[in-house]
Amino acid sequence: MSVNLTLLTVMGALYACGIYLLLERSLTRVLLGLMLLANATNLLILATGGYAGLAPLFDKDTAAGDYNDPLPQALILTSIVISFAVTAFMLGIIYRTWVLARQDEIQDDAEDRRVAETPSFDAEDDSVIPVETSEFPLATVMSGDRPVRADKAASEEQPGSLNVDPSPEGGGK
Repeated sequence: MSVNLTLLTVMGALYACGIYLLLERSLTRVLLGLMLLANATNLLILATGGYAGLAPLFDKDTAAGDYNDPLPQALILTSIVISFAVTAFMLGIIYRTWVLARQDEIQDDAEDRRVAETPSFDAEDDSVIPVETSEFPLATVMSGDRPVRADKAASEEQPGSLNVDPSPEGGGK
């Protein structure tokens, strides 16, 4: 299968411009970036659809490989509908921000800056969990028919543990 180089170049340029515009602070530019990404995705689906073939209408005399695949066309149609809905939603957001604030750019607020400056380490969530988490630690634990010290019982599930009996499970010999 030969891919049209012009189509790939246009698709790459649309993706590049769309991502660049998506990273801007202006909502209008974000909207244009989303529209460019949607069109680039439509071209990508079109390019992966393969060569043009016969219409997907059944005829007994036509071989199965001669038909065109209708799936890329259905995916492009779905992509068009979704991009239209996202565009309408973004236009509503842009209109609302213009009516309320008379500006198109999104500004940082104090909470955004505070969250960006906080370290990613959380002492409560990222600390090492102790082996024994009970408030009332046991001195010994019964493992089968033999007592095992509590600090050794936690290592019983580790690979290569010496606490595990190598005999087959179920007591079979």
